[in-house]
Amino acid sequence: MKIKLLLLILLFVIAAPVSYAQGGVKGGPDPSTLRDPDLERDSYHNLEVARNYFKLKKAYVAALKRCEEIIAGNPNFAKIEEVLLMAGQSSLWLSQNKGKQKPELYVSFEGSEKRTLTSAQFREMGVDYLKKLINDYPNSPFARQAQEELRLLETPKP
Repeated sequence: MKIKLLLLILLFVIAAPVSYAQGGVKGGPDPSTLRDPDLERDSYHNLEVARNYFKLKKAYVAALKRCEEIIAGNPNFAKIEEVLLMAGQSSLWLSQNKGKQKPELYVSFEGSEKRTLTSAQFREMGVDYLKKLINDYPNSPFARQAQEELRLLETPKP
């Protein structure tokens, strides 16, 4: 009986520090992974609208503007990979004058001066979005589509 009691005490003496060393959560989750539910909902709405412009209406200027709004306002958005792909494709297709909207409708402001982009600037912007997608999210299924888009850009047309 004394041996059992001695073994039991010895077990508590050995096990107690091990379980205490586990510790509790001290700092909570990493702040970079926290997502504001209202911002997520707003970004998701903008993504839905951008999809509609992009897929159904072929309005690439409007889709690009919505994507840029998401990228600027919520870079930790849960579906940012899709947003980057859509922004890249919209920019590339605007550089090729595809779609129902004219590229001149894309206007940016530098101070009080309005300016539009050239085809080369749209192309560069599209390549930048696609490369960001590939570099930041290499395992994403959207990254494969981005690689395909870039590959098509490099192949000369007959």
